Parts: sequence; C-alpha cells; structure tokens
Amino acid sequence: MKRREFFKTGVMAGVALSLNFDGLQAALDSNATALETAPDLVAVMGGEPEAMLDKALETLGGIGKYIKKGQKVVIKPNVGWDRTPELAGNTNPLLIKALVKRCLSAGASKVTVFDHTCDDWLKCYKSSGIEAAVKEAGGIMLPGNDEKYYKSVAIPQGVKIKEAKIHEALLEADAWINVPILKNHGGAKFSCAMKNLMGIVWDRRVFHSNDLQQCIADLCTWQKKPVLNIVDAYRMMHQNGPQGKSAADVATIRSLLASPDIVAIDTAALGLFNQVKKLDMASVGHIGKGASLKLGTTELSTLNIKRIKL
Repeated sequence: MKRREFFKTGVMAGVALSLNFDGLQAALDSNATALETAPDLVAVMGGEPEAMLDKALETLGGIGKYIKKGQKVVIKPNVGWDRTPELAGNTNPLLIKALVKRCLSAGASKVTVFDHTCDDWLKCYKSSGIEAAVKEAGGIMLPGNDEKYYKSVAIPQGVKIKEAKIHEALLEADAWINVPILKNHGGAKFSCAMKNLMGIVWDRRVFHSNDLQQCIADLCTWQKKPVLNIVDAYRMMHQNGPQGKSAADVATIRSLLASPDIVAIDTAALGLFNQVKKLDMASVGHIGKGASLKLGTTELSTLNIKRIKL
C-alpha cells in the first residue's frame, strides 16, 4: 500500500492528517511488525460499513479476540432519535447488522442490542433501521424505555457521579461493544464513544445539571468497560446535533475507527470531525477529563495506529 494513496483531496486527506499519519509514517515503516500484530487503534476509510468493520476487526486480531464462545454479548449503538439513517442521528444499521453477525459467528450465545432513546423508543428503533437489522442478523432488540430495566451500580471513581442506574442487559453481559455514531451535540459539543454511554443509564437529568463533561467521563469509569469501541463515521452530523434537522447537517466521510481505548478513539474521532467543522479539544472537556481519570490517552503519537484505505 503506497503512502500517497492516503493523501487524497478534500475530507479524506484531512482525515489522514488529523490522525497524525504523516508524522507517524516513519514509525509505521520502522515498527511494521508490532503494528501488524497489535495496533492500538485502527482507522479504515473509503469503504462500506460492513467492509470497513471486517477490515478493522481483522487488523485488530479478529472478533475472537474480544468475543468468546458462549458469551452473552451486548452491542450498544446510538438509537436515540426518530431519524432515518441518511440523517446520521443514529448508528448506521448496516454496521450493527454486520457486527451482530460477527459476534454470533465468534460463538456468542446471544447478542442483544438496546439504547435508552430520547424520542419514542418504538419509533427510534424502527426509523433508524436498527431493529430490523438486528433481527435479520439473529440478534435480540431489547427495550430501554422503563426504569424497571435499570439497576443501581456504584461509580466509585467518579468525581460528580458516584452511582447510576444501568440497564440490566449490561449487568448480565459477559462482554459488550460500544458503537456510537460521530456527531455534533448541542450540550456536550461532540458525541462519540464516551458520550454514547449516556444511553446505558436511566436518569440522565443529573448529568445535564451537574457538569455534563465531568459526568460523561465519570460514567466511563464504571468497572464493566466495553471490550471494544467502534465509531461509525460513514455519515457524520456536523451541526444541529444530536438529532439534526436535514441532510444539510450531514457529511459523508465513509470512515470507521476501532480501539479498546475509549479516550484515544474519541481523540481520533475529534480529528475526523475537525475536517468538516472545527472544534477544539478544550470544548470537548470529557475527553481530557477521561484521560485524567486514566481511561486512556489523548496522545495519539504514543500509539500504534494502523491506517487503511479501501
């Protein structure tokens, strides 16, 4: 694969630069073996959701590295809004369908999917295309619309949040995968992997009234962390988030990021976002606060990053 292939005009060129690929080239050349065996973060560009997912998983070592035979698995996309896939308010259903299939192929005993939606949950599940996609793939779509589904857990490392009610599906799961869509957010400024965890809790009002950026980071310290974070950036809502108003709010950048490091993946995703709409790290306080809580790193130059153009 030639280096010049990654430096296209427009958004894709900016994406490569935002992930520090130019400065990382020497490391890629000198440390190829290490990168091939264990990258910390994979960025795939230029493909369809299923193809990008497969390439990312293959590069990370395969789905079997994260999902074991007999495990009960939860996939947590963003399904918060009564929006069709073209408006990029929710995670791409084609990506979720493919991921359910991959988890089942790895031997998962069952794969469940849910979100605590903002709009009517039945409409969100249907309009997003995710409910149909999950069922077609052999997964189970669970509701998240009632407090009875949530149980109190301790968040001992939290600064502002010390307790939260989390969906029972996650409490019972052996492993879970966090699959947000990259988009703008009016309150948090930026919604990606860390912000997506707000959909696993029941009462989110306390987050918005008690230092939202810190509360997002606090929730991510919950002991049962996702085994993998996969960012859907096929389409990206760059304004009027988190639900959007029209197709004018959406940029198609055909990208996907994958990493176990939730802080690193949000840092990289912010780089992607900045190719369309500038947003500085200071505005997205939860990323830096997550690093301070030792959830991961914002220093992408210290990581092994594998970049792939399909």
